[in-house]
Amino acid sequence: MELRQIKYFIEVAKREHVTEAADSLHVAQSAVSRQVFNLEAELGVDLFVREGRNVRLTPIGRVFLDHMEQAINVIDDARQVVEEYTDPEKGTIHIGFPGSLATYILPTAISVFRDRYPHVKFKLKQDSYYELEKGVIKGDINMAILGPIPDNKKKLRATILFTENIVGLIPVSHPLADQKTVKLNQLRKQPFVMFPSGYVLRDLITDTCKQQGFEPEIVFEGQDIDAIKGLVSAGLGVSLIPEITLVDSLPRATVSIPITDPSITRTVGVIVPADRKLLPTEKLFYEFLQEFFKRLESFQN
Repeated sequence: MELRQIKYFIEVAKREHVTEAADSLHVAQSAVSRQVFNLEAELGVDLFVREGRNVRLTPIGRVFLDHMEQAINVIDDARQVVEEYTDPEKGTIHIGFPGSLATYILPTAISVFRDRYPHVKFKLKQDSYYELEKGVIKGDINMAILGPIPDNKKKLRATILFTENIVGLIPVSHPLADQKTVKLNQLRKQPFVMFPSGYVLRDLITDTCKQQGFEPEIVFEGQDIDAIKGLVSAGLGVSLIPEITLVDSLPRATVSIPITDPSITRTVGVIVPADRKLLPTEKLFYEFLQEFFKRLESFQN
């Protein structure tokens, strides 16, 4: 089994089309077909079902793809370790993040880190909470900043960077807009704007509401934090969002109000693989994140 065969196989599997895979690899279609056939012959199984110009993975092909993607990630990491060994201050950091941490937390940390290590490069991946978890486990990325950090994940190591409040975002025309604090039960019959089902922040909020004896009436859903802010700004409902997302600016025609009885918080932290070592430059950034937020917390206190 050759590395070239594996790379050709992965590209065909992703595109489900030999010609498109060949174009992406900048090689002849016949070369791609030949290497895939040779790989199948060596393994003694069919990895693809051929359907004219298109192909699709067989069940064993899907299993093989999952293992080969992890193998390629390990090989790429090994190559990068060698490149960074002599100078980790010139390496590349692959890190993932969800939309709720995109506007302030990660950009601020990267900016300070780059002041210290100006030659380090970053490759950023914005994705959903659960896809980022999968990405770190599989090796697509070696690090992700998440909120809240996951519990009891055997293949992940999680470190809390800080804890933040979830606050109410309410239209200025709302009867509760002039209050200094709002009890969660006061929102019992209010229309809510939230993330779609399956988002961890939605689960956090709905679970807390259920503990108070009610289920929020969700009238609008927004795919990202800016969409939610916009819907609240238009007066279409109230929302509960991380306080950090309002650091730079409060949306027009809205007010931010602390939630009490109970207060709602989430942890924000960084996850890394439990069974793989970080690359030298990534380790540098991982240690920096812990130092940075520890100093920031002591300054705020």
